[in-house]
Amino acid sequence: QVQLTESGGGLAQPGGSLRLSCAASESIFSANAMGWYRQAPGKQRALVALITKDGSPTYIDSVRGRFTLSRDNAKNTVYLQMNSLKPEDTAVYYCNEYPPLYRFWGQGTQVTVSS
Repeated sequence: QVQLTESGGGLAQPGGSLRLSCAASESIFSANAMGWYRQAPGKQRALVALITKDGSPTYIDSVRGRFTLSRDNAKNTVYLQMNSLKPEDTAVYYCNEYPPLYRFWGQGTQVTVSS
């Protein structure tokens, strides 16, 4: 059974950086677009960025220029480099295919941006 495991979250100060990783238990990345999603307290889970199987990323407006999404198909891993973090980036971050599949939702990784 394919599993996705997110890591790299933590506490960062405004303006700081974090790098999230998403590792798959099997080779699903090479054939699928992948996305990072986040769910802030009291809000619905929403797409943050996606990357096609060919490596072309797309970002929501609020993170464009600050976040960078990349993938390493050989390592079955997707990365989200987050720079210039803001308090409004505080959320639980998840990775999944794009569009997402219910069975791939994991525990996510908490990102908290606070001084």
